[in-house]
Amino acid sequence: MKILFLILSISISISLSAQQWQSLFNGKDLTGWKQLGGAAKYEVRNGEIVGITVANTPNSFLVTEKDYGDFIFEADVQLDSAFNSGIQFRSESVASYLNGRVHGYQMEIDPSARNWSGGIYDESRRGWLYPMELNAKNKFSFKTGQWYHYRIECIGNSLKTFVNGKAMAHVYDNTTAKGFFALQVHTIGNAAEAGRSIRWKNIRIQTTNLKPAPDDVTMTVANFIPNNISPVEAKQGFTLLWDGATTNGWRGAYKDHFPEKGWEIKDGVLHVLASSGAESQNGGDIVTTGTYGAFILDFEFKITDSANSGVKYFVTESEQNKGSAIGLEYQILDDAKHPDAKLGSIGNRTLSSLYDLIPRIKHPNAYREIGEWNKGRIVVYPDNRIEHWLNGIKTVEYQRGTQYYYALVARSKYEHWPNFGMADKGHILLQDHGNHVMFRSIKIKTLN
Repeated sequence: MKILFLILSISISISLSAQQWQSLFNGKDLTGWKQLGGAAKYEVRNGEIVGITVANTPNSFLVTEKDYGDFIFEADVQLDSAFNSGIQFRSESVASYLNGRVHGYQMEIDPSARNWSGGIYDESRRGWLYPMELNAKNKFSFKTGQWYHYRIECIGNSLKTFVNGKAMAHVYDNTTAKGFFALQVHTIGNAAEAGRSIRWKNIRIQTTNLKPAPDDVTMTVANFIPNNISPVEAKQGFTLLWDGATTNGWRGAYKDHFPEKGWEIKDGVLHVLASSGAESQNGGDIVTTGTYGAFILDFEFKITDSANSGVKYFVTESEQNKGSAIGLEYQILDDAKHPDAKLGSIGNRTLSSLYDLIPRIKHPNAYREIGEWNKGRIVVYPDNRIEHWLNGIKTVEYQRGTQYYYALVARSKYEHWPNFGMADKGHILLQDHGNHVMFRSIKIKTLN
C-alpha cells in the first residue's frame, strides 16, 4: 500500500510539473498568433515557425493573441544567415501610440560583431535598456545554422534573460506590466537580403508556480524605476545618494546649507533651474555632505534644449575659487546646440566626456533625444582606473595618476591647480550652469 501511494504521489507530482508549461505553438499551424507591422512571411515547416525576410517592408511581428504578465518563457531559435531579429515580450500595439506600431521589451537576436544577443531592447520606445556591454563576460558570438535556447523571466518589475542557461540581462522596470509575445522578422536593407529565414520551435510558457533562476549579484543591474534600489542592488551594496524627496545629504558648494534658490525638488526629480546660463551664478553647485574614494555612481539626467551641466567627483573645495568648484567632471551637454561642444580639444567637452581632458568614444546606441532620461555611470576603481558610461555604453576610460593623465592636465584649463583630481577622497557635485537640467535615481556603491 505504501509503495502504491508513493508511485501515485510521484505520478501526480510529475503531472503537475508538466502542466506548469503551456505550449504557445501547436507545431502544425499559426493558431493563436496573428501578424502585425510589416509583410514578412511566416509559415510552419517541420514543427517550426519560420519567418522569411521580404524587401521594402518595415519590421514584421507574429504576435500572440493573448497577453501575459508574470511568466517564464522559453523557445529555441536559429538563423539561417546573419540578420537581426528578436523576441518581443510584454509588448503592445494600440492605435493611440504611433498608429498601432508594435512597441515594448525585446530579447535581442544579434549575429553581428557587437554580440548583443540576449540583451534587452525597448522596441519603438526608449531603445536599449540592457546592451550587452553591461555584461561583457557573458557575450557570445551568435552563429547561423545553430540552435540557441532562449529564456525570459518576468516577475513583477524584474526582467531577466538567459541564453543556453547563461544569465544575459537583468532589468528592473515598471513601464509595461503585461502584453503579448512577438516573433520579429527585422526589416532588411536591400532586395538581395530577401528570402533569409529565422526559425523558432519548442515555444512554451509558465504562468503559475513560477520559480525564477537565482539572482546573479555579480551582474550589473539596469534599474529604470525612479529613485529605487532593487533587491539585487541592495545585495550589491548600492544605496540612494539622494532620497528623491528632501535635501538630506546635500549642501551648496562652499556653503554649510542647501541653496535657498536655483534648485527645486518636485515629483521625485531634482531640478537645477534655468537662469542666465552662467556658471554657478544662481543657486550654485550642490555637493554631497560625505566624501568618496573608490565607488560606482549611478545617476539619471534629462537635458533641456541647449543645456549645460555636469557631475563632478573628487571635489575637495580646497581651491576656494569663484564659479564652479574644481573636480573631475562627467560632462552633461546638448552637443548639438551648446557652443561648449565645439570648444576644448577634439570633442573633450561633449556629453559624457571627461571635461576638457578626454573626449568620449562615440557610439550610436549611447544617445537619447533631448528631453529623454539618460543613465550615467562613473566607476572609480581602487587602483585609480576610472570609467564613464552613458546609457549602458562605456564612453571614457583612463587612470588618474599616470604620466598620460598628468600630460592631459598640463594642456587643459586645470594646469594651474596643484594635484588636480588626485585627492584620495572628495565630494560628488551636481553643477549649476544656469540651464534647466534634471536629476534622479542617484545611487552609490563604495568599492574596497
